Amino acid sequence: MSRRVVITGIGIIASNGIGKEKFWDSLKNGRSGIKTISSFDASTYPCHIAGEVTDFDPMDYIPPQTAKRIDRFAQFGLAATKMAIDDSRLDLENEDRSRVGVILGTSVGALAIGERQHSIFLEKGYKRINPFFATSIIPSSCATQIMIEYKINGLTQTITTACASSTSAVGEAFEYIKNGKADIVITGGSETPITPFAIATFANVNLLSKRNGDPSTAYRPFSRDRDGIVFGEGAGIIILEELEHAKKRKAKIYSKILGYGATSDAYHVMAPLPDASQASKAIRIALEEAGITPEEVDYINVHGSGTIINDKAETLIIKDVFGKHSYKLAVSATKSMTGHAMGGCGALEIVASILMLENQFLHPTINLEVPDPECDLDYIPNRGYKRNVNIILKTSFGFGGYNSAVILRKFEG
Repeated sequence: MSRRVVITGIGIIASNGIGKEKFWDSLKNGRSGIKTISSFDASTYPCHIAGEVTDFDPMDYIPPQTAKRIDRFAQFGLAATKMAIDDSRLDLENEDRSRVGVILGTSVGALAIGERQHSIFLEKGYKRINPFFATSIIPSSCATQIMIEYKINGLTQTITTACASSTSAVGEAFEYIKNGKADIVITGGSETPITPFAIATFANVNLLSKRNGDPSTAYRPFSRDRDGIVFGEGAGIIILEELEHAKKRKAKIYSKILGYGATSDAYHVMAPLPDASQASKAIRIALEEAGITPEEVDYINVHGSGTIINDKAETLIIKDVFGKHSYKLAVSATKSMTGHAMGGCGALEIVASILMLENQFLHPTINLEVPDPECDLDYIPNRGYKRNVNIILKTSFGFGGYNSAVILRKFEG
């Protein structure tokens, strides 16, 4: 059985906008959400900036008793799920909940609550540990909360493939519906990695930007003067639905998902495979499943991590797969505005891609003032533009050699 899969709802929490309207306005206008970290004193760290979400009140979306018991990343996921379900006008009371699933991606999960509770344990002893810590620390706790809140009886699953996690989750959700195992899947991801321990860890391996003076201009994917990652946080939730099911309930349809590819480098815990062959293969698998040629792709929403090695590698991957068409493609990096939300980044960027298809406008890669001669594609520097866009490729690559690619198409009835 092979069924068509569409997107009928989106929810988004990002450093540069909560809700699809604010998020899109920021993307369209090249507005960064990166600022000096306010959740803890990071002034002694080499990097003390991040894409923090500073205007989020969980009580606006979640019952107070639940909000107090769960980690911030689960709060984000629950809140974005409410947005997505409301956006899709999905009435789960009318659905067979055994045909509804939840597939989410995260990398570090509830790291923040883990750090806090560990400090309490060391300072005050085991009896002072939060009794809900045992269930909050589990990486699947966000998906669990969504499953319980909405009484989902189908598959609930959490995928952890480092920075590719939520793109992998969306791809697996697509396959699950396509193969007839569900009619609806709540998918995407959530991540809140802006913690003292995480910042220290990445600073110690020299992966973080040190441009602390002007935070909004610090993250510079594909620029010759880029100097590393700037952390971000957030959640992107997407309602995937079988096409005929969506039509039957007269749902608004944003776009289709056509294909998904995933491979593993089997090479190194941090560095990408030098010839990038497995990353290229993931894209080719997605293209083959979608039934399209490379020349039919109009735009790529790239991983764009902003490191010296990875940005060059990603440019080579595009040239390997797309050949001469690489120079006709438009390409941009959402992270330049949101920060790097680790396992949640792919979900934020898929939501960005959905909105670009809907608005027929491609957002820029900001802070790209000095192009790297080895990154010589159209990375849409600093100002977005209108363009007829039919097919978008979204790529994500994670530490350990995880490669994921998803292909979206504008819905035309």
